[in-house]
Amino acid sequence: MKIETDVAIVGSGVAALAVALKMADEKKILILTKDKAPATNSAMAQGGIAAVMDKDDSFESHIEDTLVAGAGLCRLEAVRNFIEQAPERIKDLLNWGVKFDADLTREGGHSFRRILHHEDQTGAEIHGRLLEKVLAHPNIQILEHHFAIDLLVNKKIDPSLTGATSITGLYVLDKVSGNVKIIQAKSTILATGGAGKVYLYTSNWSGATGDGIAMAHRAGARIANLEFMQFHPTCLYHKDSRNFLITEAIRGEGGELLNSRGEAFMKKHHPLGSLAPRDIVARSIDAEMKKTAEPCVYLDITHKPVEFLKSHFPHIFAKCAEYGIDMSKQPIPVVPAAHYLCGGVVTDVNGQTDLVGLFAIGETACTGLHGANRLASNSLLECLAMAHNCTEYLKNNWNAVTAKTVLEKEPIPWNEPVATDSDEMVVISHMWEEIRRLMWNYVGIVRSNKRLERARNRLVNIKSEVKEYYSNMKVHSDILELRNIATVAKLTVECALRRHESRGIHYSIDYPASQLDMSRIKETQGSDTII
Repeated sequence: MKIETDVAIVGSGVAALAVALKMADEKKILILTKDKAPATNSAMAQGGIAAVMDKDDSFESHIEDTLVAGAGLCRLEAVRNFIEQAPERIKDLLNWGVKFDADLTREGGHSFRRILHHEDQTGAEIHGRLLEKVLAHPNIQILEHHFAIDLLVNKKIDPSLTGATSITGLYVLDKVSGNVKIIQAKSTILATGGAGKVYLYTSNWSGATGDGIAMAHRAGARIANLEFMQFHPTCLYHKDSRNFLITEAIRGEGGELLNSRGEAFMKKHHPLGSLAPRDIVARSIDAEMKKTAEPCVYLDITHKPVEFLKSHFPHIFAKCAEYGIDMSKQPIPVVPAAHYLCGGVVTDVNGQTDLVGLFAIGETACTGLHGANRLASNSLLECLAMAHNCTEYLKNNWNAVTAKTVLEKEPIPWNEPVATDSDEMVVISHMWEEIRRLMWNYVGIVRSNKRLERARNRLVNIKSEVKEYYSNMKVHSDILELRNIATVAKLTVECALRRHESRGIHYSIDYPASQLDMSRIKETQGSDTII
């Protein structure tokens, strides 16, 4: 089966929905999502979206905070582009019906209160409002339970072609029927989010398996800076909950990190204490846990009245209560977990990749906004800014782009084995678990060359095994996800081995020194690890 469209968007998070809404009045839009449309990291975002909205705040302050957090690897052009358009993107959200609370909050690394939020469920509010608009638009179609397998590359369809490589659509698995469809698109946008599920402990939703990054890599696009996986310092530590995030906004309201002895320890590690940038907080927690041999630390906000906690953090208050924790009377047990990927598919500020007709936006992309460490609440801003920039670029360059993505030759229909050995699915599950545990143990918050080499050697063998399964079994979403996390894991290790320094989120005991000069923070200091 073949489906034709103007724009194919892979993913259904905030970046995907925003670009769809901005383009749908002029183009036919098809959104592909491997689960139901509400299942995204975007909908799980608690803290909020960063934007200069207060008269005492300034773009320059927001820019400097971003550059400081990014540890000298940010691209000033991208930082300025996204931050200076932030108030306009907030207006877009308000026009789409998004509701924000009256007060601005402050999070780690920010010099001012500039976080717009909706209680502690900002992502759910934004995503829900945008999804309502998308579902009501006659030019937008959503195909749920459709898993993008691989991109259609012009030179693979027609080997006689020369010149630029372009993308003409995708092969997609219909998870309900089991059939593989061909989607032909004049422009393809990857908005598949991050890759937190490559790690054993993560705040991400179960589908965050780096699909867009893996697909783009297989098609020939450059990938950069995957070593910069941000570990959120505070995820709930409980035997029945492995991915519930405790928002940084709690620390913004005076929450203090304590060790098992009840001692506040963050001031020993950074002048900002518990409001230090996330990489420093995560490493400090990791060090404290190792020193005390305890499985977690604690986040104490008990000095705030219960009414304040229930009104500002209702979702977290209720979730903690569900697990027998009264956050108004006792500290919350927390641990770091893989949270946000600062690297990804190399793009410019418009989301344009190396391949004609292929764009990547949101967490899937590496624009240079985040550098070596994302500043809190800049992620939703990046989703909206990239969606806007991508839309404007395509509107202004539609004919030039589509002239190279429409081919005379038809794509080859999907060819696959007719059956799957059900016994082998147990092995698939085991390999998935092995990759995630390996990445957590060897490519975690603190790294070494020895650990990274061990990870690389094992991943070489795993990738070979995965390729054999993928080639000889009927296509299945579990195999596709395993293939993608194996690819992203291997690329992450390669990026980490190439960085001979500690920088931002990436900390190596073999290269503890960083060359960062804070007096030159508005300059890019160092280089990306590009594969």
